[in-house]
Amino acid sequence: MTRRTAISVFVLCIAFALTSLVPNWTGAQSIMSPRATAAVAAVLERAVERGDTPAVVGLVVDRDRVLFASASGRLDVARDVPLRTDAIFRIASMTKPVTSVAIMMLLEQGQLALDDPVSKYLPGFDKLQVITKFNAVDGSYETRPARRTMTLRHLLTHTSGIGYGFSSPIVQRLQQGNEKAEWELPLLHEPGERWTYSASTRVLGIIVEKITGESLEDYCQEHIFVPLGMTDTSFAVPVSKQSRIINVYTHADGKFQQQSGATVPTTPTPPFRGDGGLYSTAQDYGQFMRMLLNHGSVGDAKILSAKSISLMSRNQIGAVFVSQQPAANPAQTRPFPLGAGRDKFGLGFQVTAPSEDDSKYRSAGSLSWAGIYNTEFWVDPKRGVGAVLLMQYLPFYDEAAIRTLRDFEAAVYQNLAPLH
Repeated sequence: MTRRTAISVFVLCIAFALTSLVPNWTGAQSIMSPRATAAVAAVLERAVERGDTPAVVGLVVDRDRVLFASASGRLDVARDVPLRTDAIFRIASMTKPVTSVAIMMLLEQGQLALDDPVSKYLPGFDKLQVITKFNAVDGSYETRPARRTMTLRHLLTHTSGIGYGFSSPIVQRLQQGNEKAEWELPLLHEPGERWTYSASTRVLGIIVEKITGESLEDYCQEHIFVPLGMTDTSFAVPVSKQSRIINVYTHADGKFQQQSGATVPTTPTPPFRGDGGLYSTAQDYGQFMRMLLNHGSVGDAKILSAKSISLMSRNQIGAVFVSQQPAANPAQTRPFPLGAGRDKFGLGFQVTAPSEDDSKYRSAGSLSWAGIYNTEFWVDPKRGVGAVLLMQYLPFYDEAAIRTLRDFEAAVYQNLAPLH
């Protein structure tokens, strides 16, 4: 391990006892020794050295504090600026769990119900059409009226029938030549029929704004980010923090090339997307994960009740499974996610199914999701830990990115020693 990596490792080791997010689970007691954290940091360093990523930050928390934090690689490769653990990343679809939590907060306040029709809050959702026939050559299609009512639960679980242009070839074709959003197009299937990753959470963000009369930025700052101490999380990055923003790269033919042109806003400016657009740090997202591990609270901040966290953590799609999503645009994504065909989905989170890898990787019942620039997180109530891994390049689910994720995950669990 290099001297730079050794310096970047920040470790606090404690013993802890916890109860689980899911009934009948008993939280284990674990600890990470200095030798163990050095071993995990070395995994991140090797990922950079073998050219799997220009830069990566990894962080592990328990209910009480940070167990591990390390940064490897460069914030800016061209200018040779080292990466630090407080680097600010575009977390993209890791915004979705935050918006889902906001919806659950409104649920607890009695301002909405999970099985409310979406049309109760937004016009046009009472006249939904479902595609019955599609011609990929010319983009023509046939539809029929939807037989089921789309509900907030469908939006939270990605079973609404809405799609995404970057992953669905049908949606990508339908968006050509127009500026329609995904939810303004005919549905790919009946609500509740299948799991299809989508812009559903963007619709939820619009509903949050409509119910509260606040922007999504203002609502999340007041009710989630400030209470949890997520001081670097926002839909913008102020001038004083812009030097901490990591560059975005594309990975092709074994080489990384820096993207150019896109600027990061210094002031939050609407519209705000419930399905993406947040900037954050590993430390900040660690606070969010700790809230989930602590049944909705961190310190004096109570975000949700234990009942709501339990509800979000359960299978909410019945006999349906998370299904593999195709790559409509290979420059943006490879097929995803891990666990397709086996895992379930809760309210805003993928829920890990039991497998033979439970001892090597995250436990059954773990909650997770990711962002398109290869940012990943999971929360493991059974083992009492949460982990976030932040990279910043396309395509999503690139083979090298997944190798880095799985190596990091295996190293975390290999070095989480039980405390006797």
